[in-house]
Amino acid sequence: MAKLDRLITLVNALGDSAEGLTLDEMAEVIGADRRTAERLRDVILVHFDLEESLDDRRKRFRIPGSLSSPFTQPNVEEIAALQAAAQAARKERSANAPALESLLGKVQATLKREVKSRMAPDLDPLVRLQRHYIPAGPAYENAPENIAQIQRAMMAGQCIEFDYRPDGAEEPKWRRVIPLGLIHGPTTYLIGEMPNRDLEPVPFRIDRMSEVRASNEPGCPDEDWSLDDWMGKSFGIWREEGRDIVLRVSAEMADRARNWRFHPDQMIEVDGDELVIRFHSGGLREIAEHLFTWGGHVCIEEPEELREVMRERLEAGKGAVKILRPEMSQDPDSRGA
Repeated sequence: MAKLDRLITLVNALGDSAEGLTLDEMAEVIGADRRTAERLRDVILVHFDLEESLDDRRKRFRIPGSLSSPFTQPNVEEIAALQAAAQAARKERSANAPALESLLGKVQATLKREVKSRMAPDLDPLVRLQRHYIPAGPAYENAPENIAQIQRAMMAGQCIEFDYRPDGAEEPKWRRVIPLGLIHGPTTYLIGEMPNRDLEPVPFRIDRMSEVRASNEPGCPDEDWSLDDWMGKSFGIWREEGRDIVLRVSAEMADRARNWRFHPDQMIEVDGDELVIRFHSGGLREIAEHLFTWGGHVCIEEPEELREVMRERLEAGKGAVKILRPEMSQDPDSRGA
């Protein structure tokens, strides 16, 4: 049934796309070559009103209007995945939890009664026997109304104003920033830029914000602003000058490291039985904190500043990880140090 599955997948993608898909994009959607995408496009053209447009000398195709319910109705696996994500967001106290729960309710409300009855026996075990793993970490309360205010300001192209209490401060201070993005996680951050000032964007914790409101002053990110690029310049959330990071992973942990993402732009080199991980990033303290989870199986080869940060953490009694290049530990129990 692989051909039918590809065909239905492509129909859904062409119906969902606002600007249309090129043949190369269609091939990527179905995981096949361009010729297969062309053949499926010709079949779809017989049964659907397939709209064609020209974009920078490339043809784009889309199915205008709404697809009928058999093509848009969610299946059991999709509803179970959405429900699991909503439950995990609620347990993590994620700022996205209310939106996910609202979406789940709306999706379920669109289902006909007979469809719900038919799905119920399959949905129950999928929901009951699946959970998101939630590691130990911060669990801050993020007021949904603050998130909503920030999102409205983003859509309206306005600055956002709020009172902010930094760590250790007794009283909050007023801030006005251009909202450049929201980063969701155990801790949710607003990335803001001071208007009319040549300063780097700053992360603000949502749980430390109060009196959040949209400003009368306009404020939009530049057209070339990329939240992904900004995040990729640091190991975590905190910003500092980037450095070339070189880590060496022992042979015992090489397989684990091959399937581990230290950084989105990392490069992995094989050196005998060991691996060398290279990437450019700031956030040295966050990198050092993460390396404790690798026990004695990662050593820092560069830069010296990261070694100094690790020495400080070791002196603070955080654990043990090699910072130079001694003999790799052979003790398997040291992996969880």
